[in-house]
Amino acid sequence: MAELYLVRHGQASFGADNYDELSPSGRTQSGWLGEYFAQADLRFDRVVIGTMQRHRQTADAILAAMGGPQIELTQDAGLNEYDFEALFAALGDEGLPSGLSATRSKKDFYKGLRHVLQLWADDRLPGAVPETWQQFQTRVQRARSDIQRAGGRRVLVVSSGGPIAVTAQQVLQAPAATAIALNLQIRNSSVCQYVFNDDAMSLVSFNSVPHLEHAERREFVTYG
Repeated sequence: MAELYLVRHGQASFGADNYDELSPSGRTQSGWLGEYFAQADLRFDRVVIGTMQRHRQTADAILAAMGGPQIELTQDAGLNEYDFEALFAALGDEGLPSGLSATRSKKDFYKGLRHVLQLWADDRLPGAVPETWQQFQTRVQRARSDIQRAGGRRVLVVSSGGPIAVTAQQVLQAPAATAIALNLQIRNSSVCQYVFNDDAMSLVSFNSVPHLEHAERREFVTYG
């Protein structure tokens, strides 16, 4: 069986004009993860990332910290995050639970996100969305199948919280509510480990941050 290390990008720039860029903390998290991989003597045959800037920045920081031979990155848009701004727009502020605003605070944002994701999964958002929940599920499954069949003994994949949660949900054959709950728990630069062959995949570990498990790095455990 081959190994898959599925990594969420480092902390992005929440609240900035461009969310799709690593914050200074995100770059640090990613570099530390690369150092951890190097110390554990984990070398990758293939690296697959989404097409978002934060995916490439995370992968670049990991690989730079690992050293070793250069590895060409393969991009797959199936690993990209859903468009949460479009989902909130399809709901509208009046559709959020009483007292919540998606733009008021990070705490409100995540409460609102849980609400809007459930409506999306139930196909109950009143406005238009760029993709349905089922289309999101289908593209994540297609990306995973392509990775499984492309070969490699040990594969590094950098993606976002949504596709990572859906991957776990699909592998475990769990309901949509599981993907939503997991999505809100996935930490920046965390690692999910799977073993796989062409036809099957099994979960070994989920949402691990071994590179942040030091008292002096506690402030670098982030979720956004």
